[in-house]
Amino acid sequence: MTDNNLARSSTPRIAADQLHAYVSAIWERAGSAPREAELVADHLVAANLTGHDSHGVGMIPRYAASLADGQLQLNLHAEVVKDAGAVLTVEGHKGFGQVVAFEAMEAGIARAQRIGICAVGLRGAHHIGRIGHWAEQCARAGLVSFHFVNVAGDPLVAPFGGADRRIGTNPFCAAYPRPGKPPLVLDFATSTVAYGKTRVAYNQRKQVPAGALVDHEGVPTADPKVMHEAPFGSLTPFGGHKGFGLAAMCEIFSGALAGGFTTHADTLGTTNAIINCMLSVIVDPAAFDAPDAQAEADAFIAWVKASPLAVGTERIYEPGEPERVTRAEREANGVPVDAATWTQISAAALAVGMSADEVARWSALLQ
Repeated sequence: MTDNNLARSSTPRIAADQLHAYVSAIWERAGSAPREAELVADHLVAANLTGHDSHGVGMIPRYAASLADGQLQLNLHAEVVKDAGAVLTVEGHKGFGQVVAFEAMEAGIARAQRIGICAVGLRGAHHIGRIGHWAEQCARAGLVSFHFVNVAGDPLVAPFGGADRRIGTNPFCAAYPRPGKPPLVLDFATSTVAYGKTRVAYNQRKQVPAGALVDHEGVPTADPKVMHEAPFGSLTPFGGHKGFGLAAMCEIFSGALAGGFTTHADTLGTTNAIINCMLSVIVDPAAFDAPDAQAEADAFIAWVKASPLAVGTERIYEPGEPERVTRAEREANGVPVDAATWTQISAAALAVGMSADEVARWSALLQ
């Protein structure tokens, strides 16, 4: 699902390359090395391009606040703390997730290419953003991957049957590469909507889909302000008990098994930091005895997409296809950034040391 419904044509836009340059400039001004600033910009702008504005440049103010809290650590790298052959344990040290997750995936990819499979447990990374980005990194190397993630100590979601925040948005992601074709990519939060989507809706003064939120008394609401103004409400798990069950397993697999931490009374965060743990399993499809795998995958996708369309449906999308459609449109027409989000980004740029004149020059590019 993308944020197209939250980005109407009236929203100001900026060319992707200009937005990328601005994001890089912000983080270099904050103290990031050029390569770190580039990786952060790569990730955030790519999230916007694919329609996931919740994980795009709108995250900059939260990152700047975490930096001010002394939580986000600049210019740190992934550290392999245990190498067990097919299993790597990687410490993130609260470094930029866009850097340490990239490096963790590079290590996992190299190992899977050598021995056929690698499980990577990444712990203690600052926000690693859109998880599909890491699955796509594996897919570009020709590898299948699936990823379990927790948002440690930052509960936003009520458990199935509960009325207050007890669990993170805990994403799940999987990707399947296809030679000569775009990969199939499944990437979703286990909450009905991602927290960042409520931020986008709140900034644009829109409502969220029915069933996505409850207020502080557990009463269903479509008003995103319950996530951004006290007294705070909660997100709901998607699919009732099924989404909650998957969220719980994401929490255990990534937070406990990978050697990080899970969310409970003793680990609740008190700062602006977003800490992620991720368990990634990366597989070389050539390691299986499956010579017809690609033909079978293609036949299945063709079979599904040939279904007669339901009333009100214009198209059946394969996993990852909506993001590709949105990316093509935004690459051609610019990335929409609403005025409230841009104002927040500008304030963050000033906070990390960019001059008012510099911010004004960048802001002039938003049209």
